[in-house]
This record gives sequence, C-alpha cells and structure tokens, in this order.
Amino acid sequence: MRVPATSVRDMSQTLQRGPVSGTAVKKSSRRKPFLLDLYSTAVGKKYVMAITGIIGVGFIIGHMVGNLKVYLGAIEHNGEQHYDIDIYGEFLRELLVPILPHGYALWGLRLVLIGAIILHLHAAWSLTILNRNARPVKYQGARDYQVANFASRTMRWSGVLVLFFLAWHLADLTWGWLNPGFEYGAIYRNLDASLSRVPVAALYIVANIALGIHLFHGVWSLFQSMGWNNPRFNRWRRAIATGIAAAVVVGNVSFPIMTLAGVINFQPLS
Repeated sequence: MRVPATSVRDMSQTLQRGPVSGTAVKKSSRRKPFLLDLYSTAVGKKYVMAITGIIGVGFIIGHMVGNLKVYLGAIEHNGEQHYDIDIYGEFLRELLVPILPHGYALWGLRLVLIGAIILHLHAAWSLTILNRNARPVKYQGARDYQVANFASRTMRWSGVLVLFFLAWHLADLTWGWLNPGFEYGAIYRNLDASLSRVPVAALYIVANIALGIHLFHGVWSLFQSMGWNNPRFNRWRRAIATGIAAAVVVGNVSFPIMTLAGVINFQPLS
C-alpha cells in the first residue's frame, strides 16, 4: 500500500514538533488565596472600591448625624449641665465597656475605617495603572467631555483634597495638634475654637463641597461595580447619590457657617 507524500510529511513534522504539552508553561503548584486572586483582577479591585466606599459612606453619614448634636446645646446630665455633643462623645468612648477597656471599641471602628481607606486608595491606584497599561496611548474623543460629568472627571482631585482634609481634621479635632487650647473630650469647645478661625472655616467648607462631589460619583459608581446597575433603576441611583451628597454637604458645611454666625458659641458651664 502506497502512503501519500503529504501524509509522510505531516507525520514527520508531528514527530519533530514533539508533544503539545512540552510547549506549555509550567504553572506553580501554589495557588493564591481566593480573595487575593480575585483582588488581582480589575473586577476584584472594583468590588473592593465599592465595599470600602460603602464603609466610608456609612461612617461619613453617622459622623455628620452625630455632630448635629452640637445644635442641641447644653442639657442636664446626671444633675449637671453638659453640652449634648460632649455626652455623645463620651458615649462613643464608652462603647462595649466593661467588655472592652475604655476607648477600645471606638479605636476598633477607627482601625476598620483606616483599613478601608488604605484599600480604597490602593484599589483606585491599581485600577489607574491597569487602565494605562491597557491603553498606553491616551484616547480622547470629541464627545468625552460631553458624556463624562464634572464629578467623574474630578474624582481623583476631589479624593486628594478629601484625604488632605481628613488629615487636617484628625490633627485639629481628634489629636488637638492644630487646635488652640485643645481640651480632651470638650468637643463643643474645640469645635468652636477651630471653626471660629475664618481660614479654617473656609477650608472646611471647600473640603466638604469636594467631599459631596466625590460622594455623588462614588455612590453612583458603586452600584455599577457591585452589579446593581439595571437601567430601570438609574433614576433611583441618581436620586440616592444626590440625596446622600446633598445631605452630607449641607450638614457639614452648616458647622463652620453657624460657628462664624455665632450660633455655635462656647460658654463655660457652671
């Protein structure tokens, strides 16, 4: 039986080529933990940004609502006059006492927030690098600025300003490094001493407007990152994002304005 010449050549090439598995790259036997493997992808980083964003939004709203107690002024507590916001501050420091020592639960919440901020920043930076590597040549069509709104275009800069403001806020009202005559636990007094300074009040107003812009786009985007972006709910997404951003800005900006107006005015209580 005569074998066709083409078949002989094919067989010869197959023998010379060797087994297909010989050309495959040998994979490491060690596998990453599932969460680290997921985080190495763009989808995983977006999940992290969304989840840490939710933690941040929850903290911001809770912090703003708690600070509204400054408008309740002084009340009677345990037979003595105290500013209501000072009592609230002591309540936070006494969380889970005596299960935990004084202030431990509050610092636990702070550490969760710090961890969320670090992960949020790293995920944002990593996504930026991934996007640049995917498109090394910047593309910008004529419709880019028509499609993207102001909040999305300034997301990076509003985030930087908010981060700077957070550092100032901690040094001013938590640690007291930048607060004249700082008194531990005297929240009302420290707030008045800080925001009575016009440059500081202006910083708080500008920073909280930037926070509102960042929140608007962040809340809108997290729905998409988590897969909750059905077009039928876009109107609700925009309403939720607008409502949260507006409430936070109005609430937080009211503090420096009302301090300068004399509504928030510390007086020693007898």
